[in-house]
Amino acid sequence: MNNGYAGQILRIDLSERQITTFPTSRYADWVGGHALSAAIFFDLTRHVLHEMQDGYHPQNVLILMTSPLTGTLVPACAGRIEVTGIGVQSHPIGWFTRGNFGGRFATMLKHAGWDGIVIEGTAATPVWLDIRDQRVTLRECQELSLWGQDAWDSQLTIWDYVAGKQHYGRWIDPGGRVHGRTTQRPAVVTIGPSGENVCRTACLIHDASNASGQGGFGAIFGLKRLKAISVIGTGGVAVHDPRALLEARLWLKEKYSFRLSDLKSTDIELAVASPPVPGVLYGNWLAKGPGDSFGDRPTEGQRPQACVGCHAGCRARYESGLGNEAGCVETMLCPDADSLEVQRRATDLLNRYALNAWEMVFTLNYIRNLNKAGQLGPGCVIDSPLDFSDYGSLAFVERLLHMAGTKCLPDGTPDPFAEALSEGAYRAAARWGRLEGDLRSGELPYAHWGIPMHFDPRTELEWGYGTILGDRDINEHDFQNVWAKASFADWRGREPDVPAADAVRIVRSKMPPFDDDPRILDYGDHNMYTAHMAKLVAWHRYYTRFWKLTVQFCDWRWPDFINIYASDKTGCTGLAEPRFYNAVTGQNLSYSQSIELGRRIWNLDHAIWTLQGRHRDHVRFADYIYDVPAASANGYRELFPVFEDGQWRYQTRFGRRLDRDGVENFKTEFYRLQGWNEATGYPKRDTLEELEMPEVADELGRHGRLG
Repeated sequence: MNNGYAGQILRIDLSERQITTFPTSRYADWVGGHALSAAIFFDLTRHVLHEMQDGYHPQNVLILMTSPLTGTLVPACAGRIEVTGIGVQSHPIGWFTRGNFGGRFATMLKHAGWDGIVIEGTAATPVWLDIRDQRVTLRECQELSLWGQDAWDSQLTIWDYVAGKQHYGRWIDPGGRVHGRTTQRPAVVTIGPSGENVCRTACLIHDASNASGQGGFGAIFGLKRLKAISVIGTGGVAVHDPRALLEARLWLKEKYSFRLSDLKSTDIELAVASPPVPGVLYGNWLAKGPGDSFGDRPTEGQRPQACVGCHAGCRARYESGLGNEAGCVETMLCPDADSLEVQRRATDLLNRYALNAWEMVFTLNYIRNLNKAGQLGPGCVIDSPLDFSDYGSLAFVERLLHMAGTKCLPDGTPDPFAEALSEGAYRAAARWGRLEGDLRSGELPYAHWGIPMHFDPRTELEWGYGTILGDRDINEHDFQNVWAKASFADWRGREPDVPAADAVRIVRSKMPPFDDDPRILDYGDHNMYTAHMAKLVAWHRYYTRFWKLTVQFCDWRWPDFINIYASDKTGCTGLAEPRFYNAVTGQNLSYSQSIELGRRIWNLDHAIWTLQGRHRDHVRFADYIYDVPAASANGYRELFPVFEDGQWRYQTRFGRRLDRDGVENFKTEFYRLQGWNEATGYPKRDTLEELEMPEVADELGRHGRLG
């Protein structure tokens, strides 16, 4: 395979110390990324899926997979990699789940000649994987004293081992003996102490702050005794039509990208038009970096940092080196720390321990509230060695993260409170006998699957529904391109760039096969449980399954619905994605066909969850979603399009609750739309056969789980 593919996939059996390969073409119909991973995962685990209730199962398979666009010039797409397997973070069981991360790793893997890595078994002693072009070696951690190092030090150690202690820009011969030399250092993904100690909140870290957080994949690395994967490649990626690819990128730049000489907005743009980090160029709060909460802008030199191939540069590197590459969630651990320096050092510690940032933010907020209520602390009902009188200090943060990442006190003594922290707030609340009550009151804002949510299901409906129908907080910001623009404008006391009716018209035109539904984007109370809302959620699942998880377009840049630089404010989605994809692959994929492929991928995922035991009865929100009105958590009104009295308006949805019977009605509408059994949620044979997955239907039939 050429045209975007390396053509080979690595298969690593850690138990047997075997390294084999198989051709990517075996799974050509699944394109890459998540879809290709899910198809491989199904084939390797179908015989035991019914008993795989947690990622700690010995036959769990972990897969890292690129896409055909990885390592090319496709903007905000070329540097990402998908991670899949049974997770350890969700509840009541560890569902088949996913994560991803950006940076350099995916591109370097392609440059070494590999489309992906399949990891099976468990090593007898801690190892790391050393990939140098086509030479692949499992090495003992003991040789470099890697086991026990944090996520940054282990990368530095591997860099020195593979490339020597040379300055950047010097030529390196990595010894792969296939292509030649490179000026790059190895790209390394690794775990920190939290992964080594098999904490459910452990994540994977690449470079300073590229993380695969959800799912607890760091714990699975640790359980398999795999410390790190290092890859250095000296090759490239062949594309079908280089001229067409370059012309597509120039077209995107000219018609849809930001212009520093004529910035039309300094708000965060979750779209192609987002400007890069360094606000020194245009003097506004984006100097901090989109989505971070580092307080006032550091008064030091800074420059943007981006994943390979990206035009946006949404992260920053600072002259001091503190908080480098951090953005969004990991910067929010201690927003009210004693100083900006403490906050930035806390972010670095979080990445060194390789802990799930979102989980730690919610866990700290939860235990702090319990402390304020007199329920948690030394000698309290929940006995805790954390001294909250020191909250905000670096010493407090160091103690908190050490406990969460090692299950021990700083002196190395195992501690039950530290062990509870390492499991995440949901399981900690269960240990402390508070789970049911705190889910009812909303004190523990975990809406479903035992994981924290980015946005409230009572207001951002497609986010909430997408999550309960899936496996994790979806973390797919697509429709924020609509409501965030209106909300920021309202916050700043000005009119939205695009009126609600125009916004709905533009976005709906990009939503085949449901683009003829006039109510698909209505967030009003009257539309919460209807077939219109089912179509919105379904389209979201299809688009993201293909374009974001499989082809791996960046979540913060795509889709491009509303674009303030376009002459008619209409973004490039629907035109750009297939244009880039076809230039690289040589295929003639239409936008509508891509959405249908997304439906196929979504159905494969749902079939895997069904084999694990998923039933309609599992798909329920926590009690507070039904019983407690939604309130603003951001200090501004979140405005959604609502059709009322014959016209579209932006309206806040705060104060709303979901209705239990209404949610059940929505589920029935959604299952009917998917072609699943409405009583059980099980897929039907004719649906799976229509999607060319008869073998999946056969497996479900063997276990009595066909609709």
